[in-house]
Amino acid sequence: MEYLAYLERLRRFSPLATVHEYARVKENGREYPLLCLTTPGRRELVVTAGFHGEEPAGPLTVARHFGELAEAARAKDVALRLFPCVNPSGFEGGHRYNASGEQPNNDFLRYEVRPGVFADEVHVGEPFHAWHPRHEAPKETRALHQELARHPAPAGALDLHQDAWVKAQCFYAYHFGEPRPYRELVKRSVAHAKVAVHLSVHNQLRTDRWGLIVHHDGSNSDWFHRRGVRHVAVLETSTRTPLERCHAINLTWLLGFIDLVAAS
Repeated sequence: MEYLAYLERLRRFSPLATVHEYARVKENGREYPLLCLTTPGRRELVVTAGFHGEEPAGPLTVARHFGELAEAARAKDVALRLFPCVNPSGFEGGHRYNASGEQPNNDFLRYEVRPGVFADEVHVGEPFHAWHPRHEAPKETRALHQELARHPAPAGALDLHQDAWVKAQCFYAYHFGEPRPYRELVKRSVAHAKVAVHLSVHNQLRTDRWGLIVHHDGSNSDWFHRRGVRHVAVLETSTRTPLERCHAINLTWLLGFIDLVAAS
């Protein structure tokens, strides 16, 4: 989808939200505005989507269902801070990374596993000396990181992704903290696609019997977790899952996170 056409769809939500440009990035001599949609409320939910360009479901779900999300958030006094398409040149071209080949994901923090020794990620339970925000990253990541750092930590954060390697129509999720709320969202989502249980993902990590997995990978979600955000998850629908079903699963989790933030 052409990014300018996508932006026009987002700007139509200006009666429901503040639609503002938080940065611009340049690829192949062309500037891409990066937009954020915000609504007021007592506690805040941050939503990110479109880190990877061949994972279009998240950005498209936002463009289709933002009105419903804004209404649900307003009814529960939840503020939304929504970044619908982090990687516009990848989204437009349908390729994973940006047009320069940079990887705008997993560059929000680094772990100091021992004094002076740094790693991109750590395993669950693996000890580390400290974690540090990372500022040397692709331009899209830097822009998003700078914008998010301007605001207090939210009550919840949800990142919408897709998995292009899984061969089935399914979904799973990374999560941080107590798993019970996410198990409930899994149960609400299985009407739309199979949950990927005991699935090997990302360097032989495996989902559990609920299709959930914990992984400290230096991403924006990991960064939110380290900042003390209570409700954090990364939803993954497979790219083999029909888009309408992806929309339904994404919407289930988005509305579910609004409920979690409202009750926190």
